[in-house]
Amino acid sequence: MKVTVVGAGAVGASCAEYIAIKNFASEVVLVDIKEGFAEGKAMDLMQTASLNGFDTKITGVTNDYSKTAGSDICVITSGIPRKPGMTREELIGINAGIVKEVSSNLVKNSPETIIIVVSNPMDTMTYLVHKTSGLDKNKIIGMGGALDSARFKYRLAEALEAPISDVDGMVIGGHSDTGMVPLTRLATRNSVPVTKFISEDRLNQVMEDTKVGGATLTKLLGTSAWYAPGAAVSALVQAIACDQKKMFPCSVMLNGEYGMKDICIGAPAILGRNGIEKIVELDLNDAEKNHMKESAEGVRKTNDLLEV
Repeated sequence: MKVTVVGAGAVGASCAEYIAIKNFASEVVLVDIKEGFAEGKAMDLMQTASLNGFDTKITGVTNDYSKTAGSDICVITSGIPRKPGMTREELIGINAGIVKEVSSNLVKNSPETIIIVVSNPMDTMTYLVHKTSGLDKNKIIGMGGALDSARFKYRLAEALEAPISDVDGMVIGGHSDTGMVPLTRLATRNSVPVTKFISEDRLNQVMEDTKVGGATLTKLLGTSAWYAPGAAVSALVQAIACDQKKMFPCSVMLNGEYGMKDICIGAPAILGRNGIEKIVELDLNDAEKNHMKESAEGVRKTNDLLEV
């Protein structure tokens, strides 16, 4: 199992670290455009192998995609990160060109690969890979919903004053501050609806805090977060590599599901060795359907800025 991670910055390096520590891949290749940067990150990570007890080989290369040949899964994290006050959508001009070139190089060297897109604006970058890479639709996945759901569960556990292992919840819709649709109605504490434990006002606060989860961290850190995004990507990679058939909300190309076509947006999907094994269609209530529709309109507006 060979995994390539393009972009050796904070998110890419965290992703590579988590994959290595989980010890399911034989090799992780880090690629970066900055001379020596990926090589240095790879060497630093390899020097933790005896301490963290993993045997995954991590190598770093500067812009040499021939070293990625035969990758089963490729992760694209490259592009400029958000700065305080920036929306994910404002990154589109620069990141679209980067993602298009990177995906082309990856597919050229690994024509059977599965691509996971992390670069923002993530739904639109996932759509771009669909339109330009030539890969089957089940082999292109956007990461956002897995991260947003992890942040949702963190906020739910905080409100419930409960261990996070007791909490389950999901965020669908667009990966943006206004587009996320946290499914508060379906959130549970050990199978019991969270509405049994916390008030509607507190639950609404959880929802709003979830939506601005990334922006909150960008304001605090001065740049995008990396630990949780890296962990979210590694969970998707592991589900595919180990054929786990686990369900994650991901940005997927819809073809009639949720009444939508020709759009990549967050929806629950079963992930296994073929990438997206199945898209799961939830029974949404009218309010959730409206939120999903509004979210899709926002994604389409960003997609319209692409030059495909």
